[in-house]
Amino acid sequence: MIRWIKRFFLLLVVAAVVLGAGGWWIYSQVIDPYRGYNEQEVFVDIPQGSSTGTIGDRLVAAGVVRDARTFQAALWISGRSRSLRAGEYRFDAPMHALDVIDKIARGDVYRRRLTFREGLTITEMAQVFEERGFGSAGEFREAAGNAALIHDLDPAARDLEGYLFPETYALPRGTTAAAVVAQMVDAFKNALTPEVRSNASAAGLSIRQLVTLASLVEKETGTPAERPLVAAVYANRMKIGMGMQADPTVIYALQKAGRYDGNLRRDDLQFDSPYNTYKYAGLPPGPIAAPGKASLEAAAKPAAVDYLYFVSKNDGSHVFASTLEEHNKNVYTWQIEYFRKQRAR
Repeated sequence: MIRWIKRFFLLLVVAAVVLGAGGWWIYSQVIDPYRGYNEQEVFVDIPQGSSTGTIGDRLVAAGVVRDARTFQAALWISGRSRSLRAGEYRFDAPMHALDVIDKIARGDVYRRRLTFREGLTITEMAQVFEERGFGSAGEFREAAGNAALIHDLDPAARDLEGYLFPETYALPRGTTAAAVVAQMVDAFKNALTPEVRSNASAAGLSIRQLVTLASLVEKETGTPAERPLVAAVYANRMKIGMGMQADPTVIYALQKAGRYDGNLRRDDLQFDSPYNTYKYAGLPPGPIAAPGKASLEAAAKPAAVDYLYFVSKNDGSHVFASTLEEHNKNVYTWQIEYFRKQRAR
C-alpha cells in the first residue's frame, strides 16, 4: 500500500514538472519577440466581426505571430479576447504576441497622411486625393458636391467650395471620399471659432461672405503678416463700392469654364462671369478656394488701415498704398522698373 502511495505522489510530481515545463515553454513563446516575414513591413487587415481564430490565422499567415497556439496562449494570458478591434495594422519590427494583441486591442490601426494645403479648389483637392491613392478624383468631386453638410452655416451653398478645411488628415486605408469630405467640413466648423464668428458678425459679414473674403486673402498672399492687410484692402473697397479687381477671381472663373491655361492675359479681365471682380463690383458669388485659419481670422478682423491697393514685390510680399497716385508709383517701381532691370542683367 505504501509503495502505491509513493508511486502516486511520484506521478503527481512528474506531472507537475511536465505541466510546469510545458507552461513555461508556452509562456516563453508568448514573450519571445518574433518576426517571420522578410519584407520591410507587412499589413494585416482584420475585417469587422472576425473571430479570434480568424484573427490569429491572419497574424500567423503574415508572419507576425509564431503559430496559432502561441496566439491563443497570449490571448488567454492577456484576457483581451473580447477587445480586439477591426482595421488594418502595420508591423515592421519583431514583437511578442502579447504586444501584438495589445496593439490590436488598442485599435492602433495604420493611418495614411493626406495633406491639403491652403488655397486649393475642390478640383485641385480631388487631384491630390487621387494622387495619394485614396480613390478617384471623380469620387472626391461628387462627395464635395454634398452642400447639405454646410447648409446649417450657408444655406445658399451649392457645393463645398471653401468649406473643406486645408489640413493634414491621418486616415485608415479604405476611407471613402465621402468620409474624408465630412471630416474636412467638421474641421472647417472647428476653425470657425466663436471669436471669428463674432468678429465677422460685427463687420456685417455672413458666413458665406466671410469665407469668400478669406479665400481671396488666401489666394493673394502667403505671407502671414500680410493677411490682415490684404483683408483690409478688400474690406475698404467693399465699404466704398469699389471693385475687388482680384486676379484670382478671374482665374477661378476661367477654370470653371475650362478656359484657363496657366496664364492670365489682359483680355481675360473682360471674361464675362459673376466671379470676375473686374467686371462685377463686390465679392464674387462664393469662395474661390479653401482658406486656412489665419485667412479666416484676417477676413473676420482686417487690419485697421486705410489701404485700397497693393502690388507684388516679386518675392512673395507686397507693397500697400492708400491712394491711386501712390499705387501707380509702386507699380512703376515694382513692376515696370523691376522687370526692366531684370531684362538688362
